[in-house]
Amino acid sequence: MRKHHIRFNQAQLRTEAIPYTAADYVRWFLWRLTLVALVAIGSVMVFDQYFESPKVRRQQRQIAFLEGQVSMMEGKVEGMSGALAELTERDESIYRNIFGAEPYPEHLRNPGIGGADRYRELRGLEQSEQVIVLREQIAALERRILAQGESFNQLMDLTENREELLKSIPAIQPVRNSDLKRMASGYGYRIHPIYKVRKMHWGMDFSAPTGTEIFATGDGEVVEVEKKYKGYGYHVKIRHGFGYETLYAHMSKILVRRGQRVERGEVIGLVGSTGTSVAPHLHYEVFKEGKRVNPAHYYFNDLSPEQYEQLLAASENANQSFD
Repeated sequence: MRKHHIRFNQAQLRTEAIPYTAADYVRWFLWRLTLVALVAIGSVMVFDQYFESPKVRRQQRQIAFLEGQVSMMEGKVEGMSGALAELTERDESIYRNIFGAEPYPEHLRNPGIGGADRYRELRGLEQSEQVIVLREQIAALERRILAQGESFNQLMDLTENREELLKSIPAIQPVRNSDLKRMASGYGYRIHPIYKVRKMHWGMDFSAPTGTEIFATGDGEVVEVEKKYKGYGYHVKIRHGFGYETLYAHMSKILVRRGQRVERGEVIGLVGSTGTSVAPHLHYEVFKEGKRVNPAHYYFNDLSPEQYEQLLAASENANQSFD
């Protein structure tokens, strides 16, 4: 920097050197500092506008990667939900039917969760709604998988006891076809033979001669042996397990005792007409989980398809019962 500046002296009509003062030096410094600052600020603005720093580029790559991961997880969750839905359908429609299991309770299969907002910390952030929905789907999927596992545990218990289950189902007729005179009355509303009113008939009546053998229709334990002069008369009740029980009524003679174990096909008594009855016959009932069900649905061990259809047709005739 020069130490003086040139000025034209009009009075003397000549140039002369004027030394710089301290104020001149300050003004020169401030002017250059301002220029440098403006250049620097402009450079930064241009760089930010048209160029990205390495840190920003890393952050953007990371955001793009995370967004891709979220999208991929959404696809996987959707696929897993579809697979679980198919598995649940198979469980309810096939597996549980095979073993005679009740449907798995809906409130356990699809449990709801209430309470406070569990995703409060995520709200208000970029992509927060997408992440919240995904987490809710994953939580619901976890609950459904846990419930399906419990359902399969029940089926595994039945599978381990499958042989015992099959032996326990009341799967044969309690009277041989060759001994039957006819199917007197089936399950449903019938005309009572004594009171002559329409009344629910909870079992099936097999008309046969007095003394005809009566067979246990499944393996089990004799839990009731009664000899009455009204109602069921001489009758036996067998508990087969797995929710099944059977009742054999109006016998002329009982050949088993309470607490005795019996096998399918074993003779437990003889046909008669004891109790409230108008002719020799066997009144037969089937219970499932304590509720009376149509016995005709269980004769699949000793009947051909044609015989089974004929039995169903005969059992549905709205004729008069024998008891």
